[in-house]
Amino acid sequence: MIRAWLDALPLVAILRGLRPREADDIGGALAGADFRLIEVPLNSPEPYESIQQLSAKLGQQCLIGAGTVLQPEQVTRVADAGGRLIVMPHADVRVIAAAKRAGMYCVPGVATPTEAFAAIEAGADAIKLFPAESLTPPVLKAWRAVMPRDLAMLPVGGITPESMAPYVAAGANGFGLGSALYAPGRDASDVARRARAFAQAWKSSSQGNPA
Repeated sequence: MIRAWLDALPLVAILRGLRPREADDIGGALAGADFRLIEVPLNSPEPYESIQQLSAKLGQQCLIGAGTVLQPEQVTRVADAGGRLIVMPHADVRVIAAAKRAGMYCVPGVATPTEAFAAIEAGADAIKLFPAESLTPPVLKAWRAVMPRDLAMLPVGGITPESMAPYVAAGANGFGLGSALYAPGRDASDVARRARAFAQAWKSSSQGNPA
């Protein structure tokens, strides 16, 4: 169950633009800040190599995988690299099915309740509300009223430590974190500092609002 990973710290590090030579240092910085879910978007340079390195270094303590997975055949390559998590910007049920056949966790992106229910039916382990800029806390609150109670709902897109609390109050169970956490060229110490700030913001926001 993906909840076992989310319970520790339900924040997904999105390392868009990561290069293999940075993977060990950036991955170590995130793990040191108690992050347990890490994705390398497939439109990054040499993403499968970065996934392989992260899996080799952190695969026992972190759930490593790929983001921006668009085609079913990409799922196989992620699995071959040691990845166990498939994250998508859309809700293509073919990709979800491929991930589940491979025994992987899958978090598809959805922007409407229709997409969300189709993704759940296809086997999604959690759903990514994307882009969060257009799926505001009041929208999330309305969705939460009709979605399965045990479904993890993760807003992604433009999330900062300061913007988390209203989403948590509306029913968010975690977040995907992009450029406010990592951007190409940002060193490991900077990423570690940002990761700690996000972890503290989650702790503060979620008190009394269990994921």
